[in-house]
Amino acid sequence: MAETIKATELASLIGVEQEPSSWLEITQQRVNEFADATNDHQFIHVDPEKAAKTPFRGPIAHGFLTLSLVPGLLAETAKEIEGLAMGINYGSDKVRFLQAVPVGSRIRAHQKLLEVTEKGRGQWLSKALVTVEIEGQDKPALIAEFLAMLIVR
Repeated sequence: MAETIKATELASLIGVEQEPSSWLEITQQRVNEFADATNDHQFIHVDPEKAAKTPFRGPIAHGFLTLSLVPGLLAETAKEIEGLAMGINYGSDKVRFLQAVPVGSRIRAHQKLLEVTEKGRGQWLSKALVTVEIEGQDKPALIAEFLAMLIVR
């Protein structure tokens, strides 16, 4: 069970590396479904035969697929905030895709809280440094600063 903290205690987590998420395999089916959802059917993602002839030697996940998986991965290990009504995606700063994620590889997310600001009664804006690691690779798939508005009752 996740540790519960008060919103007023969030600042105590600034600079603390949280536990990473579990590993998630990136399957061809997931990549194909993302391609269908976004109308991005570039061969490097959806055609294993053609993708095998590229420097990647096979299909790779869309960068935005990897980015879109981050909130779910982070939710696995996030601290539970007492009275949290909802968390709202507030955007991202400095997103960088550093390495392609090959289909069949596994990823996990790490986060470190950078800032937390009370924006109004019961509203807290957080900024976390997020790194998505590819199993067995030194270079991460992506790094980004994720923003979330936390609404607390």
